[in-house]
Amino acid sequence: MLFFDVLQSIKKLKIGDNYIKQWSSMPNRNEKLVMNYLCKVCSNKKTYLVSPHEIAQATSKKAVLSVAEIDEIMTSLSLDNYIDFVVSDGKNGYYYCVSLKKKGQTFITDAKRQKKTLGLLVLRSMFLATVSFIFGLILKAIFK
Repeated sequence: MLFFDVLQSIKKLKIGDNYIKQWSSMPNRNEKLVMNYLCKVCSNKKTYLVSPHEIAQATSKKAVLSVAEIDEIMTSLSLDNYIDFVVSDGKNGYYYCVSLKKKGQTFITDAKRQKKTLGLLVLRSMFLATVSFIFGLILKAIFK
């Protein structure tokens, strides 16, 4: 199984009692796509059974993800405390039994809040640049 290969590679990165993660604490684009899908399907349920193929199909409009990449993403999200998942074998392959942790439940609202904060930061910067420009013109007119 590809999932178990990913776990083996993570165990190889263990130094002492700490894991050295290859992934940053901020989710990348593919992790955000998978998290958005998981938040959407897990919104009313405590746990949800989903296959990697369902995730790949749901995210196929924005990114093409292989099963191996989805395994890595799920492991990364688990290490970042967004989700808790267990792999179970079925007739048609394996499935993830996914439950969202507290950080995963607030993922969508946190993303909206970050977009709003970024928009306000850009607007504030534009306003201050305009005020500085006008103030510079006034000072130039006074001391000319």
